[in-house]
Amino acid sequence: MRLRALAKINLGLDVLRKREDGYHEVRMVMQTIRMYDQLELKRSSRAGIRLQTNRPYLPTGDGNLVYRAAQLLMEEFQVKDGLDIRLEKFIPVAAGMAGGSSDAAAAMVGVNRIFHLGLSQEELMERGVKIGADVPYCILRGTALAEGIGEKLTPLPPMPDCWILIGKPGISVSTRFVYGNLKANELEEHPDMDGLLQGLQAGDLKSMCVSMGNVLETVTIPAYPVIRQIKEQMLQAGAIQALMSGSGPTVFGIFDDYTKAKEACFRLRRGRLAKQVFLTTPYNKGGGTNDK
Repeated sequence: MRLRALAKINLGLDVLRKREDGYHEVRMVMQTIRMYDQLELKRSSRAGIRLQTNRPYLPTGDGNLVYRAAQLLMEEFQVKDGLDIRLEKFIPVAAGMAGGSSDAAAAMVGVNRIFHLGLSQEELMERGVKIGADVPYCILRGTALAEGIGEKLTPLPPMPDCWILIGKPGISVSTRFVYGNLKANELEEHPDMDGLLQGLQAGDLKSMCVSMGNVLETVTIPAYPVIRQIKEQMLQAGAIQALMSGSGPTVFGIFDDYTKAKEACFRLRRGRLAKQVFLTTPYNKGGGTNDK
């Protein structure tokens, strides 16, 4: 069984407060894009989970979310057979694009299917939050409002058609560092999340873009100025809006003109600001992590 694990970007990310339990209460608009890792799952008569990847620096035991996601379901349902998993990584790692969470989501969908566990999408999402806050969304996919710590999801009208330029500089950013340095209860400015939602409801790309924002940029950009430089380059090349995704460092630019998007992609690849550059589109059709 081969499954695609799709990446996400944040069209809007606001942090409302830091809770007493240490978690941050967020309000985010998540969007799946057509960039993906691939998982291959094979049922085995040999008990246990065996995970291989094309990235030698990734763990292949319970330090990997794919392993933990498969283990969670197989232990709950007392699966006696074994599972061989091959993970082909293409989504940038530690990039604010939920690559690990999406891989875990695909693993849960795959285990559910290959062992005929009979779980619904909602039941998978309930279990997914035990692996990570983004995993339920990565099972749902599409355009969605995420609230709470990210686990309360409301599907939204699809993002209007456009081209999305992805640029990741050659650095990794720790999510713990970003949230640890965010003074969530002292923030004076917040993204216009209501305006963003209204733009989506109206199917108006430009209106949506005007309201986009990411409060985590207040921490990440001062620490890594290259993020601002990539944003500025995308805007100068004709992007309607450019924003950091998640806690960074990936930047995405939204274009309504393919020629401008293609030229901007060429310029970004030719320059030295971004190490990984992709041009893609939103993923809005379907909705299951098993989409081929």
